[in-house]
Amino acid sequence: MSPASPPKAGLGGGSHEASPVNAGPDGGGAGSPATAAAAPGRRAPLLALDHVGKDYAKVDSRGGQLRLVWDLLRGHGAANVYRALDDVTFSLQPGASLGVIGENGAGKSTLLKIVAGVIPPTRGRVTVNGRVGALLELGSGFHPDYTGLANIDLAAALLGLSPDEIDAKREEIIAFADIGDHIHDPIKHYSSGMVVRLGFAVATALRPHILITDEVLAVGDESFQKKCIAWMEDYLADGGTLLLCSHSMYHIQKLCRHALWLRTGEVVQYGAAMDVTQAYLAFHEEKSARAKTPIDPRVAASTGVYAVQSLDIGPADVMAQGADLWIAGEVYSPDGRVPVVLVGIVRADGTPVYGVATDMDGVAPTRVSADRFAFSVSLPALPLLPGKYFVRAHALDPEGVRLFDHVERPLVVTGDSREMGFVRLAHRWNDR
Repeated sequence: MSPASPPKAGLGGGSHEASPVNAGPDGGGAGSPATAAAAPGRRAPLLALDHVGKDYAKVDSRGGQLRLVWDLLRGHGAANVYRALDDVTFSLQPGASLGVIGENGAGKSTLLKIVAGVIPPTRGRVTVNGRVGALLELGSGFHPDYTGLANIDLAAALLGLSPDEIDAKREEIIAFADIGDHIHDPIKHYSSGMVVRLGFAVATALRPHILITDEVLAVGDESFQKKCIAWMEDYLADGGTLLLCSHSMYHIQKLCRHALWLRTGEVVQYGAAMDVTQAYLAFHEEKSARAKTPIDPRVAASTGVYAVQSLDIGPADVMAQGADLWIAGEVYSPDGRVPVVLVGIVRADGTPVYGVATDMDGVAPTRVSADRFAFSVSLPALPLLPGKYFVRAHALDPEGVRLFDHVERPLVVTGDSREMGFVRLAHRWNDR
């Protein structure tokens, strides 16, 4: 197996592959990346991954190390491997913007390093038809004993800039970094934020065909993050192609048209950034939520508690933003007295959004039997922003003092809104 030399980040293009190509599902179709090959008559993509996978050898003893070396010398692959990436296929046309999301250990950084040419794939093929700029570990190549100014010249040269290009861009880099007189100090005296500022300023001085970033927007102060976002928006407006890895769904939605969700090295979902990020957020919110079920009536009777026996929401548990919602159910009363019912909506992580109790509005549940009471409430034109929520119902004693265990139902609100927070407030922009 003789993979072609991978392109160095920022120094040009090329392709690198491993054979054979891993067999897997077709790259096209709903919920999966488009096929890496260009269609007849269509311009070749800047970047194409075709069934790419990456394995790392797992060695848990010295004997295992020796066996691994022996297997490799014999031309055999490692017997015990960790599959960091498996069967990833997608392509990027000029001007595209793709966000890569997933939990820690999902394979995001491995994917970016393969695209940047830092590491080769174990399987599949990577084709790069342009110059790649990788913002993976900003400042990692700086010499600690050199001044910031000297490190600008060194880093820019490593990125492929000629002496004349460095001279032309030096003042632009210094201005973007905005670290004042510290530019003349050794890097070892810089704070981590100053190093990141300088690293980003140098890396973006060379406008690549494809820009790869890994959590760059998660570091630095607020003003620096705004400057980074403004630069990326300008880069995309000029026809640049972006591959962004981030845990911030806001940044993915703001900067990317499409998103790729990875889990344990495999593609979970590919599509419009808004759709994929909402599905990802719903997954995490549901993962962190505690399921609540009704208390058995015999248990409620024996312990003397007021308990929600049923809870329904409608017209469905998936609704469009701004649609009407109704909540209904029944509550058990151990002594036959009319209980107070509290209904509310929370994010799946437990953050309260809204709540109201029957006694607040001067109403009471309807008696349907000696120890059961029904309640129903409507929320017209629900102003919740898209996301995953839970509708909760609590049973309280008639005095509204003792709050008992609750029952909840999941609710998914869909929509294309990019507003932030939990609810949409009516508003209008006015001329000054």
